[in-house]
Parts: sequence; C-alpha cells; structure tokens
Amino acid sequence: MLPDRNFFFRLADAAKAETLPRFRTGIAVDNKQAGGYDPVTEGDQAAEAAIRALITEHFPDHGILGEEHGSIGLDREHIWVIDPIDGTRAFISGVPVWGTLIGFQSGGRAKMGLMDQPFTGERYFADGNKACYKGPEGEKQIKTRACQSLSDAVLFTTSPHIFTADEAKRYGQIQDKVRLFRYGVDCYAYALLAAGHVDLVIESGLKPYDVGALIPIIEQAGGIITTWDGGRPEGAGRIIAAGSKAVHEEALALLSDL
Repeated sequence: MLPDRNFFFRLADAAKAETLPRFRTGIAVDNKQAGGYDPVTEGDQAAEAAIRALITEHFPDHGILGEEHGSIGLDREHIWVIDPIDGTRAFISGVPVWGTLIGFQSGGRAKMGLMDQPFTGERYFADGNKACYKGPEGEKQIKTRACQSLSDAVLFTTSPHIFTADEAKRYGQIQDKVRLFRYGVDCYAYALLAAGHVDLVIESGLKPYDVGALIPIIEQAGGIITTWDGGRPEGAGRIIAAGSKAVHEEALALLSDL
C-alpha cells in the first residue's frame, strides 16, 4: 500500500499543530553549526517527530530521510524525505515564506510531495500525476507558465550569499538578463514557480530534504528541475528549477560549464 493525498494531509496537519502555535512567539533558537549559523527551533524538532510517528505507524517498512532526527532505511524501495520547517530563518523572523516539506520517493525517484504553509493556509501537492493547490484561492490544479526567454523571466533565489565566488559569477550573468529578480523566499519560491507566478529558481548548497518534496510538485506542474549540470535533482546540491524548457535551457547554458 502506498500513501495517498489524505495521508499526506494528515502529516501536514500533525506538523502544523507543532509549528503554527510557535510562529511569531519569540521561541528559543539553537545554532547547529559551529563557525556559522544554522538555526533550529523546538518547532522543527517537534514537527518532524510528529510526521515520523505517523509514517512509522502506517508505513513501518518505509525509509525516512529527515533533517532533524536522522535517517533510517535509505536502502529501501520507498523513502520519505522530510524538512519540517524549510526556511527556519524566515520562521524565526516572523516571515510566512517557510514551509513544511514532505516528499516521497520510490526507487530513488521523487514521486509525490507536499509543501504546506500553515500561516497562509496554502498547500501545494503532487499526487504522482498532477500538482494541485489548496488554500485561500480555492482548490485547483496548477501549471507552470510558458515563459520563452530569460528577458521575460522572474527569478528567485534565497540569497546571493549562498553562492561561492565562481557560482555567483554564473548566477550574476542570469540575474542580469531577467526581467525581475527577488531574494529570500525559500521553498515558497518553488511553489510559486509550480503555480505559474515565477519562471526560474536557482540555488546552491542544498540538501536532499530541501528539494525532495518540491521535485514532484514542479515536474507534475509541467516544470523542469535539475542540477546545474542537467542531472537528476534528488541528491540536491546546485539546483535550477524552471517553468519552461526554453528558460531552463537558456539558464543552464550559463551555469553548466562550472
């Protein structure tokens, strides 16, 4: 038996019960990174624990790759990929562009995924065939938009500071060509791309749990998501997501020769 939409929504509800009551409350923040800053809150930890408890109860034979509580069974056919609060910096700053990411892989490929933003009440979900939105705008299937060139594109990245000097040079060439660029939206940018509001997201230094849930949402909305060398994105690292083949190819040509 495989998971369905109802189960994904149960997982999102369980996480929401832990994250939303802690949002904009001034909760304590710990730093996971010596010599840098990688924040984590009790909301991250409690939300992932709630998700994992339900998965373990209903799908005990599945593996789990999680950010906060480690991984188990990564050699199994079916693996859940969890980021309980993607965008913890936004979360602790009171900005509602963080999200709970819950992905599902079979045979090493991302098949289903959910991005939940509890504060705005929005959910983006890929069921294996199509991507859908549920929120204040109602419930509908979503599609990327057919932007045909970088000169017409809207580009997002979390921050220009995530890039190395060489990466920043390549990214800068793309940023100089687009119609509009914006920073600081974390996983929400990928959801906006899937829904046809954004044309391009470029990032680096990502972990598998940062993209595991987003891959199927983008692909099943008609978009493309790969590494900077055009490979499959499940392993993360340098990631480019585009709403159309034309924009993906044009941007990839400026990134892939690093």
